Amino acid sequence: MLYHAYELQRSWLNSASAFASIGVEMLNNPANPFNYIGPMGYMNIGPVAASALEVFAHATASYGKPAWNLEAIEVDGVADSVVEATVVNRPFGDLKEFYRENLPDDAPRMLVVAPMSGHYATLLRGTVERMLQNYRVFVTDWADAKTVPLHEGTFDLDDYMDYVIGFLEHIGEGAHVMAVCQPSVPVFAATAIMNRDAHPCAPRTLTMMGGPIDTRCSPTSVNDLAMDRPIEWFRHNVIATVPMQYRGAGRRVYPGFMQLAGFMSMNLGNHMMSHYEMFKHLTVGDDESAQATKDFYDEYRSVCDMTAEFYLQTVQEVFQDHALPNGTFLHRGKRVDLGDITRTALLAIEGERDDISGLGQTKAALELTPRLDASKKRYYMAEGAGHYGIFNGSRWREKIAPVVEEFIAAHG
Repeated sequence: MLYHAYELQRSWLNSASAFASIGVEMLNNPANPFNYIGPMGYMNIGPVAASALEVFAHATASYGKPAWNLEAIEVDGVADSVVEATVVNRPFGDLKEFYRENLPDDAPRMLVVAPMSGHYATLLRGTVERMLQNYRVFVTDWADAKTVPLHEGTFDLDDYMDYVIGFLEHIGEGAHVMAVCQPSVPVFAATAIMNRDAHPCAPRTLTMMGGPIDTRCSPTSVNDLAMDRPIEWFRHNVIATVPMQYRGAGRRVYPGFMQLAGFMSMNLGNHMMSHYEMFKHLTVGDDESAQATKDFYDEYRSVCDMTAEFYLQTVQEVFQDHALPNGTFLHRGKRVDLGDITRTALLAIEGERDDISGLGQTKAALELTPRLDASKKRYYMAEGAGHYGIFNGSRWREKIAPVVEEFIAAHG
């Protein structure tokens, strides 16, 4: 009944959000008597009430899959159009390609592996936009599990790695890979498999950003939650069945709204202050600042479901058994040996203030590849950056992205 209860609550809140939006329009109308008190001028009753209702309407609205909206980027002060295309279509995830029209034909190709952790790949819009300056960018656009019919089968960590390998085969030889957060583990394992098999499409470089390679290093509250409860607790308490109104009806999933609730509760005070600041910006007419907050939460609250098998396997293998650093991680029943990585150069990036993947968790990857030459390894710690700031925002654009580009140029 978990999913049905959520849908019932969502329908109520949608109605409340619609009524609040109507109230905003009425209160902001210049003819509203609450805004005017004769020759003494305007008073703030209308604008203040309208601002409060607008914050409420925005906070309770439903959000679908966001658009990429990457129509053009500025390179050296000149706007350049961006081409977007879906080049591989598969049930549980597509491969999208982005490139700017005036990009040189011999520009390096990069696969950005987006997290399958409750948000859409568009969360990496800022990451892709920055990389488009010098690269032909491919992105894994994972599907919302509730939209995938049951006849398409299951999707777990093995399938995730197979998808990544298949996408790299489509891109061709000489590609570079960037794994953001959660995919660092399966992409790291897939890289080991491709190195072991001397696969011609094995990536030349792999950049892992804020990934839970070894969660025993500086464990965070996310890690503690996974360790404090047995896997059966997760199976019985956070897994739900997709309702009949969706194409994936009957599929067992970890709902995106559960993941969002967890993330919001971790920093509830900060989120409340962000909405209070938005209210103040709206009250004084600072629409630009208010819109920046709205844009962030439009993306942040756009969530999607994960298949139950993928979620449960990730919790157990990554956070409870630490299978990858312990050398017990399997792919299709065969052990993955990280010592097989001898060709792909590795860059590990961490944020100083990351409260999702603590310091040392991603860096551990460099210590788990004993046969890879030290000249092909690099570590970078982004000072002052939180988890989101590693791949988005000014620190990403001005401090972190140049490190990635320099590393790729050195090993490309």
